Amino acid sequence: MRDVLVGSILSAMSTGLGAAVILFISGTITHRWRDTILAFTAGIMMAASLMGLIPEALALGGFVPLCVGVFLGVLTLTVLEKNIPHIDLEHSRQGIEFDAKALLIISAITLHNIPEGLSVGVSYASASGDTGNLIAFAIGLQNAPEGLLVALFLVNQKINKFKAFVISTLTGAIEIVTSLLGYSLTSFVQNLVPYGLAFAAGAMLFIIYKELIPESHGDGNERSSTYSFIIGLLFMILLLGI
Repeated sequence: MRDVLVGSILSAMSTGLGAAVILFISGTITHRWRDTILAFTAGIMMAASLMGLIPEALALGGFVPLCVGVFLGVLTLTVLEKNIPHIDLEHSRQGIEFDAKALLIISAITLHNIPEGLSVGVSYASASGDTGNLIAFAIGLQNAPEGLLVALFLVNQKINKFKAFVISTLTGAIEIVTSLLGYSLTSFVQNLVPYGLAFAAGAMLFIIYKELIPESHGDGNERSSTYSFIIGLLFMILLLGI
């Protein structure tokens, strides 16, 4: 339990780490940098899913639990994506602009963090202790640029930088609760572990293909984003092999 608590806190607080950048910049960030970070994160998460979560789910439960879990993860993210708003980015070389639905956007980001927290908790309940640390690391990397984007959005809504930093950090705190919930469920009902791992993989694959890759290719930075994705993939493979 101590490991999952520490891992979930570090993963969730990565949102605040990303948001902290807002305290030290005077304007916004270019789309090239943002796209590069998102693509690198996508590579990290892809390797974690394909080389960490999916093989372990197969080993523990076989192909049927893998398929069921993956589709449940995809379905969950699909329902969330259809029913809650996103940060709508206007792709522009000068910077990032957001729409004006502040409360809904904050709620949306918080809700999107629920399956991510579950993914971390379930990973710690698996037989391999390293899986939990790697998934917490991958989700944490994804949370950092997300925290920065939320903070930038809030600043554009005339909220001062410190308040924007605090609110952005709190959107990630829900992951601590859901991580502990996922860990508890799969720890006490061992048959759920392969389904939980597959659910985490499905949720991450949905985020990669539906969110991260399209966003990183939306401003003419396809080549640099592709390189960044490959570097992120190889970096995670290196960590998995250590």
